[in-house]
Amino acid sequence: MRPYELIIDHDSCWGCRTCELACKQENRDPAGVRLIRVLEEGPEMTGGRPSFTFRVRVCRHCDEPACVEVCPEDAVSTRDDGIVVLDDEACSGCGLCADACPYDAIDLDPERGVAGKCNLCFHRVDNELMPPCADNVCPAHCVYFGDPEEIRREIARKHALRPRGPSSASG
Repeated sequence: MRPYELIIDHDSCWGCRTCELACKQENRDPAGVRLIRVLEEGPEMTGGRPSFTFRVRVCRHCDEPACVEVCPEDAVSTRDDGIVVLDDEACSGCGLCADACPYDAIDLDPERGVAGKCNLCFHRVDNELMPPCADNVCPAHCVYFGDPEEIRREIARKHALRPRGPSSASG
């Protein structure tokens, strides 16, 4: 088991995109490149009202990442702690990693001609800091970083406290 993971409680996300902003500020990625992306689904009618679902797209740092396997430059690798990193200096910009990613979590930087992906802000993690997207910026408290089992317990506890019924439809 990994020592930590980035886990999104999609059911709690209300689409504010604060995680996107925190990531953009930390990594200073150019326009058009987003290492974390909030996608909107809907509307669906729930109890006569439109509701939306939001899904946060971000690298999941897979146990067996397809992006690592297909990179002809060995620019994508997995650290001992499970963080999948991309060395943009070694990247040729071929886009094979982006095509191979089942989560659509790799963007190509049109200015620099290289791929970009979430690296869990390992420069912060290595200094015992949180990635900025999970560092208490989310007003819905749906972006977690830490021990995966503790996070899953916390999300289950939070969901158990939610009121049930037609008036509690979330969106």
